[in-house]
Amino acid sequence: MKPKTNEEYVQIDEVQWKPFPAAFSTGGIRWKLLNVSPGQGSWSAIFDCPAHSSFAPHIHAGPGEYLLTKGKMDVRGGKANGGATAIAPGYGFESSGARHDKTTFPIDSEFYMTFLGPLTFVKPDGSPIAVVGWEEVQSAWG
Repeated sequence: MKPKTNEEYVQIDEVQWKPFPAAFSTGGIRWKLLNVSPGQGSWSAIFDCPAHSSFAPHIHAGPGEYLLTKGKMDVRGGKANGGATAIAPGYGFESSGARHDKTTFPIDSEFYMTFLGPLTFVKPDGSPIAVVGWEEVQSAWG
């Protein structure tokens, strides 16, 4: 029989913000890694996104869910460009294979997200730059 996964608790305000890797974002995005689950292939984090910051283009290998707790997020270019504009408090679901060429934050924003599976950061032509799953995230967190 496989061992049961241990329960975990994180007091978020006691975790220090760290810069999110510059190779995958611009504008000073910070993050707090809250959990990695090797058995599920998932990871959860909260992100602090200053006004005009953005994430590099990426594709979700698995689904993800987010809760925008503060601010505004233009997903896939925002509603005006055929994507979605999330306004806090707001919830979003990302399906497997969702591609985000442009995710930006027009004002200071914060959101929590759980990723089920890795993200593939891509060049404009869709070719991969890096595949980032729970192992890479855990390693980047240090």
